[in-house]
Amino acid sequence: MSVLTAHLDVPLDRGAPATARRAATAVLAGWGFRNDDWLDAAAVVVSELVTNAVRHGGGCLALHLEAHDERVVVSVADGSSVVPRRRDPDGDGGRGIALIEALSEGWTVENYRGGKRVLVKLVPCPLGSDS
Repeated sequence: MSVLTAHLDVPLDRGAPATARRAATAVLAGWGFRNDDWLDAAAVVVSELVTNAVRHGGGCLALHLEAHDERVVVSVADGSSVVPRRRDPDGDGGRGIALIEALSEGWTVENYRGGKRVLVKLVPCPLGSDS
């Protein structure tokens, strides 16, 4: 497989996580990723990234997907330069980074157009495998 990429600008509102989750799942399935458990995990990662961007970011919200063979990188960019950090869960949240860490090979943050972009390397999934 060659490198496949998708870029989606997502409205910065309460519906953004669900919109991004559905779009990412559709794109990944269209690229041949068929394992339902893996797609569900990818959807959780996308939802957490976008939720964090809506709650703590600002400006424009962009979702980027990149796949090469079984490797997938999901990234979300927003207008805030504040780097996300793991925190203790409370009534308002605090579980997002822990979920992302549990469902991925790792994550990084980079400066991006005056804000930041959070990149997450998803755990590899064999293409075309069913659950």
